[in-house]
Amino acid sequence: MVNIGGARMIEVGAVIAERVFEIDRALLVAYANASGDQNPIHQNEEFALSVGLPNVIAHGMLTMALVGKYVTDWAGSCAAIKEFGARFVKPVIVPAGVKVDLTVSATVAEVDGDRITLTISATSAGVKVLGMAKAVVLK
Repeated sequence: MVNIGGARMIEVGAVIAERVFEIDRALLVAYANASGDQNPIHQNEEFALSVGLPNVIAHGMLTMALVGKYVTDWAGSCAAIKEFGARFVKPVIVPAGVKVDLTVSATVAEVDGDRITLTISATSAGVKVLGMAKAVVLK
């Protein structure tokens, strides 16, 4: 068991509280403008459909950024994050006029001295969007 910041006792198997982020087309436009990624699959429904996608999809790096925020908020500082990675397995589909969820949770997989390894779950509309997602956090 590890004591994080004098406030939380962490042990293998502990479940970190779930957080739901809302994603809509306005967020995709804001992210595209901030990142410079103006790929039309993230904003133009007609184009997205023409290339075989089910609809406009969120930027993969936006998805990662939101999951990274979840981990950072839990850890208390971005400086505490030593490793963070995942594989994109399904896109976050963002139809016009609605907010879709990105639901993130984590479980403590390992505690090794000052290092806590989290196994992360990220889904949208009940579909797993990230695979092999994990973070290593220093206490």
